[in-house]
Amino acid sequence: MTRQRRLGARGETRALAWLQERGWQLLERNWRGTSGELDLIALDGEVLVAVEVKLRRGDAFGAAEETVSPAQAERLLRTVSEYLFTHPEHCDRLWRVDLIALTLDERGRVARLTHLPNAIVSC
Repeated sequence: MTRQRRLGARGETRALAWLQERGWQLLERNWRGTSGELDLIALDGEVLVAVEVKLRRGDAFGAAEETVSPAQAERLLRTVSEYLFTHPEHCDRLWRVDLIALTLDERGRVARLTHLPNAIVSC
């Protein structure tokens, strides 16, 4: 596993812990479809939520929450649709795509965690 992947996995683990502290139930981690990958899929109460996790070391090149491109947003929405198609038990649920952005300090600790519910929507 590359250093970047280890860092990403660490961010996902931290984001997941934060969500579970708030009562969310994890359904999938790193779910892969033909359209792409969903970092976390969880239930927030009865709502199905695909969570994109972004991690940055500091803000020198922009905040972590600013790093989702329009192309990536479209891919995420296609991937959620694919997930719902392949998991019919969730077809009738309300769903959304959230973003959790983590910013690390110079020591590699989480300095800021930002949760943006419904961050990625269809145009």
